[in-house]
Amino acid sequence: QVQLVESGGGLVQAGESLRLSCAVSRRVFSINTMAWYRQAPGKQRELVARITGGSSTDYTDSVKGRFTISRDNAKNTIDLQMNSLKPEDTSVYICNALIKPNLGSRVGDYWGQGTQVTVSS
Repeated sequence: QVQLVESGGGLVQAGESLRLSCAVSRRVFSINTMAWYRQAPGKQRELVARITGGSSTDYTDSVKGRFTISRDNAKNTIDLQMNSLKPEDTSVYICNALIKPNLGSRVGDYWGQGTQVTVSS
C-alpha cells in the first residue's frame, strides 16, 4: 500500500514561514508529477504548486514569489517552503502524486491526509 505522509503544518503569524514535507511511504517503480493542493472550509480544493519528474514547476498566482516547491527524487519526497505567509493562506494542505507503484501497475493518483496551516493576523 502506497501512502503519502505529510508533515510540517502548524500555527504561525502573518509574515512568518513554514516548510511542509511529503514522503512516499515505500519504494515505488516511478513517480511523475507531485503537487501540493489546499482546501479551506467551504471552498474548493485548489492547486498550490506542482513539480514534474524533470523538476519543472508552476504555482498558483497567489503564492508566486512566496512559495517554493522542491523534490528529492532519491528520497521520493517533496517540500513546500512557504514564506511571507498571509492569513488567506490558512488551509489544509494536501500532498498529491502520480505514482506507478510496480512495473506492472497502472499510474495511480495518490493523496495524503492533509496538514493544517493556520496563519494569524
